Amino acid sequence: MKGFFYRLLITAFGLWAATIVPGVEIIGWRALLVSALLLGIVNAVIRPVILILTLPLTVLTLGLFIFVVNGISLAIVAWLVPGFQLAGLLSATLGAVVVGLTSWFASAFVGGSGRIERIRRVEITGRQVD
Repeated sequence: MKGFFYRLLITAFGLWAATIVPGVEIIGWRALLVSALLLGIVNAVIRPVILILTLPLTVLTLGLFIFVVNGISLAIVAWLVPGFQLAGLLSATLGAVVVGLTSWFASAFVGGSGRIERIRRVEITGRQVD
């Protein structure tokens, strides 16, 4: 359960970081947390259906259409959550890229079980650094 909350906070951090994109606006911390929760549900349930339906277009564009699919997922969340607004599909796609990058970076510090993994300091004895 602790891992779920870490992932929720990571997604909320990604959504907050996406507000640097012009056209992405989240009003209030409640809308931020609800959007993060709903984005996880949309990515788990609706996104696979959209990916299957758009598979020929994704193959034709060599996978670049997945960015648009991620933007559509973010637009669905913005449509459902009051206080989360997007200006259009371009801002949704760029916001989804920011959410994906920040979530990917933050998830590097969280293990598969949701445990925060620390970076260990390794000391090497017997060597001098000039």
